[in-house]
Amino acid sequence: MAQPDSKKIFFENLSGAGKAIAVLTSGGDAQGMNAAVRAVVRMGLYVGAKVYFIHEGYQGMVDGGDNIREATWESVSSMLQVGGTVIGSARCKEFRTHEGRLKAAHNLVQRGITNLCVIGGDGSLTGANLFREEWSGLLTELVEQGLIEEDAIQKYSALHIVGMVGSIDNDFCGTDMTIGTDSALHRIIEVVDAIMTTAQSHQRTFVLEVMGRHCGYLALVSALACGADWVLIPEMPPEDGWEEKMCQKLSTRSRGTRLNIIIVAEGAIDRHGKPITSSFVKDLVVKCLGFDTRVTILGHVQRGGTPSAFDRILASRMGVEAVLALLETTANTPACVVSLCGNQSVRLPLMECVQMTQEVQKAMDQKRFEEAVKLRGRSFENNLKTYKLLAHRKPETELNFNVAVLNVGAPAAGMNAAVRSAVRVGISEGHKMFAVSDGFEGFYKGQIKEIKWADVGGWTGQGGSLLGTKRTLPAKHVDKIAEQMRMHNINALLVIGGFEVPLGSALQAFESLLQLYEARATYEEFCIPMCMLPATISNNVPGTDLSIGADTALNAIVETCDRIKQSASGTKRRVFIIETMGGYCGYLASVGGLAAGADAAYIFEEPFDIRDLQANVEHLTEKMKTSIQRGLVLRNENCNDNYTTDFIYQLYSEEGRGVFDSRKNVLGHMQQGGAPSPFDRNFGTKISAKAMQWITKKLTETFRQGRVFANTEDSCCLLGMRRRALVFQPVVQLKGETDFVHRIPKEQWWLKLRPLMKILAKYKTSYDVSDSGQLEHVVRNRPKESDASVAM
Repeated sequence: MAQPDSKKIFFENLSGAGKAIAVLTSGGDAQGMNAAVRAVVRMGLYVGAKVYFIHEGYQGMVDGGDNIREATWESVSSMLQVGGTVIGSARCKEFRTHEGRLKAAHNLVQRGITNLCVIGGDGSLTGANLFREEWSGLLTELVEQGLIEEDAIQKYSALHIVGMVGSIDNDFCGTDMTIGTDSALHRIIEVVDAIMTTAQSHQRTFVLEVMGRHCGYLALVSALACGADWVLIPEMPPEDGWEEKMCQKLSTRSRGTRLNIIIVAEGAIDRHGKPITSSFVKDLVVKCLGFDTRVTILGHVQRGGTPSAFDRILASRMGVEAVLALLETTANTPACVVSLCGNQSVRLPLMECVQMTQEVQKAMDQKRFEEAVKLRGRSFENNLKTYKLLAHRKPETELNFNVAVLNVGAPAAGMNAAVRSAVRVGISEGHKMFAVSDGFEGFYKGQIKEIKWADVGGWTGQGGSLLGTKRTLPAKHVDKIAEQMRMHNINALLVIGGFEVPLGSALQAFESLLQLYEARATYEEFCIPMCMLPATISNNVPGTDLSIGADTALNAIVETCDRIKQSASGTKRRVFIIETMGGYCGYLASVGGLAAGADAAYIFEEPFDIRDLQANVEHLTEKMKTSIQRGLVLRNENCNDNYTTDFIYQLYSEEGRGVFDSRKNVLGHMQQGGAPSPFDRNFGTKISAKAMQWITKKLTETFRQGRVFANTEDSCCLLGMRRRALVFQPVVQLKGETDFVHRIPKEQWWLKLRPLMKILAKYKTSYDVSDSGQLEHVVRNRPKESDASVAM
């Protein structure tokens, strides 16, 4: 069937009237489950369906009664920031029996429920699929037993299942991230950062045991995010003799550092399947090296606490996608699971994902470890490759190119992780690495020095920019910069920075690289490979969906909004007006608003007038009269010259008089500071490693007759994340995608999340589902990795 020319299909065409949707959480709990439940309930109600909670997972479905209750809009208020699952989760042996499933079917049919949204792990989802396959037979049995009328078989002929994976282990194939994984990484990194200070005080070695009985994702990514000396995971057991190699490495490292970190997944094994425990590793280090060694077992701390911004956004997007999938499903549609690939929602057949997840364990049991890593997916495999690149120093080769790295623009959390990765991968590739202090200002002043492997130790968890960064315009000093490049024989350049709002003549990394590209016509010194990595809290760099630093800023906003809302608990009704940073880019206000449960977010990209403000106030007034106690309104700092934060605060104060009072907060530079989040550490580390490999390739290709000469468009690139892949894009080609006046891309993917935030805040709006996930199949034969497109 031909697609409409507009390519826009709105959810109004997918009415849920007459449908009943039930949502349950099963298996282990995970932070973000409540955000998913909230999204399912509100989206379900929004499209006109009846929505039910099933309390205590499958046990509640079997027991019925008050365990299955109809949900209202208000029943999911104030649960977005709560960890765990407020509707409860329980293991249920009875549901594994035919009799148990018969009881469950009876309880669902009594309420007319034929659509299930299951949030859990592979066991929970497998159980749901079996239930779906048996459904018609179960109804026939119920008719035979006289428990339901015969016409119920026709009326409730098919059970539709959509799954969302809630698991901190990230052990489900088919999705890059499961709900709860990012929050668990936050807990681990908080502990590691705290341990590092005490370990340095006493020159200690710490062995950390993290969760992951069958999957080493948490151990691997936390090792990347904190720069651990050694990591042990079940998918890639160490080679025989690893004990000696590890102790040798720790012994070497101890000369230049005051601490060592070893991370052990609870399911870690050696090549013969023998468990490697944290206590064994500790005893080994003490026996062989005599180091003061401590063991920390994190345990269920990793499951607890409030969900991160990433998990709230992921769960909200997945919850809405799950409802859309249920509305679109037919009797012939297989049970699907809503997944994340790169930055895009996809729907995959549930059993294909389950089967591949089981294949991973089978491959590990049969000691086919390389295959197990590949089956885990591109995200896991790339994490492992990056860790190996950074953790184990290679013998230096004879390439000896000189590569300079510098930070440009405003500081962003994760910049230091990117610099560390660049330096170590560059040295491993055989280059001599140079650090430029204070951006292009330091460049033309000659603040350039060689930086060694050990110089960047411990940089991963540091906020801000240790190299220093300035907002200097390179074009004004291009002759001096060219002279410094000649003096130091710089053969390639890695620029880490953003595209901030101009202050006077200040331009940032993106435009700086464009100017250096244009200077090639005059100065041959710039005819070298140049690459930019996007690093800015504003997330306003053209050519990439995400920038280093934006996730940390979002977490700062969400955490502060949680505290601000909590400050009003027990008081009279109150609305908070919060101003975020971001220049003219509304990313932080919009996505932060979605993660914090905001009622409105005012941004430059979506013009508004006094009528819109009045409508928002009236909408909030109505909600305050009936249910909610606290309101949250975010405003991007440059959204409008006249409707300032003060103006909006005064408007809400006046119009809400007698119903609610108002408070205002300007978050300011707290959004730019702090330790980088696990996502930003990992993202900065991986894209920087990928950029250095690209630079090596370009250096080799353009080295002719004793010199490097690169003057083509594709030798001056930005490395960005586009939907599902990391892509190198010539900066000159991105000029057409850029609004230089306001320092924003002309098209921004996150604007599609705006209606989602409004829907969850009970506004009537159109939601374009043309970009929603389509049913795909799990990719088994992975494409060859190329420089043009590499998945996260």
